Amino acid sequence: MGVSRRKVYVETYGCQMNVSDSELMLGILSKEGYTAVEAPDEADVILINTCAVREHAEQRIIGRLGDLYQFKQRNPRLILGVCGCMAQHIGEQIIARAPYVDLVMGPDVYRQLPEAIERIETDELYVSLSLDKTEHYDGVVPVRQEGVRAWLTIMRGCDKFCTFCIVPYVRGRERSLPMEEVLRQVHRVVDQGYQEVILLGQTVNSYRDGDRDFGDLLQAVAEVAGIRRIRFTSPHPSDFAPSILDVIASNDKICKQIHLPLQSGSTSVLKAMRRSYTAEEFAALIEQIRTRIPQIALGTDIIVGFSGETEQDFLATCQMMEDIRFDTAFMFKYSPRKGTIADRKLADDVPEDEKTRRLQTIIDIQQQITRESNQAMIGHTVEVLVEGESRRDPEKMFGKTDDFRTTILPGGNHRIGDLVQVKIVDSTGHTLLGETSHARSNCGDCPMP
Repeated sequence: MGVSRRKVYVETYGCQMNVSDSELMLGILSKEGYTAVEAPDEADVILINTCAVREHAEQRIIGRLGDLYQFKQRNPRLILGVCGCMAQHIGEQIIARAPYVDLVMGPDVYRQLPEAIERIETDELYVSLSLDKTEHYDGVVPVRQEGVRAWLTIMRGCDKFCTFCIVPYVRGRERSLPMEEVLRQVHRVVDQGYQEVILLGQTVNSYRDGDRDFGDLLQAVAEVAGIRRIRFTSPHPSDFAPSILDVIASNDKICKQIHLPLQSGSTSVLKAMRRSYTAEEFAALIEQIRTRIPQIALGTDIIVGFSGETEQDFLATCQMMEDIRFDTAFMFKYSPRKGTIADRKLADDVPEDEKTRRLQTIIDIQQQITRESNQAMIGHTVEVLVEGESRRDPEKMFGKTDDFRTTILPGGNHRIGDLVQVKIVDSTGHTLLGETSHARSNCGDCPMP
């Protein structure tokens, strides 16, 4: 490998799993002498790490490849690659749509990256799309990009096969990272100065290492000195054992925030989605969570316009949103994904304009609930992990509360990574506004100033 191949730019699309995978890719390449750069015009290798959950994402990435082609026109030796879920999903179709791409690689074969780049020196194309039931990327030291929190993938793949979802086909079957390796990585991020760790998995609470489950893992991570906050995403409602709630409730390090995808408030739609729980069972789980952890903040995912969804089904979703009052929600209108069970077997029979109406309706419901939830925080003092300067006002800073609410606070002498006591004095639809009380040092063993 010549020195001309030692600058790499990675651009990431999609979920936190993709952010984590990009850090793994950079870790694999940095071990071989590559240096990450901040802009594509600085790179000898450009890698796009992609998402395949929605068709719109794929269209966006194809358009972005067209934009990046200009750098290859200026430098014909530049290598342009597509990695991740979209690569796994549509494979060599990418080459047909963007014939200037040199590399197409799925999410289970990133260890091949150095070899792939070497071979592209002599070959015209490198395509590798194998799924590996044993690949955990244990032993890889990621090059982390995030400022105050570290993403840590503890399991890969998914066994649920929801009818609308492409993930099991592009990520493979579930497999968990051994607990000892998870803990080694947690110790490593502490040594790197991170205050917060987020445990990742497609169904993160399905984690299992022998007879040890996700609750055991949470407890073990909480015992690591130096970690201040622990989060996880995304759990599956069917795998939320009471023992997990016991660990969350009893440990201050584990953030009191859970993102629990509902998808629909109609049991008949959930059945069509193969979600493995009823609306009533989901509501009972929420009641159990709030009884055990009264201060919990809840987020969710909701899809409207799924195959066969009637107006009655949709109104059931609206009613469940009103009853549960999620603090936050990601909301989507259904669009079929090629290769999924729903695409093969179910009719996409809700008109597009009706999907749009339903989506706007639930957005309006959720915005009002979120606004009221934030207003209820006024007068409370919360602890905020400072992340950086406010975009709108450089004299102020922003960060996240324990329950993951974005909070704006006066700049003062606060540093990124400080834990600051903030009294909430106002709120907007999505943000808390606060006044500073005092800060905890970002040195875990130092006394408070």
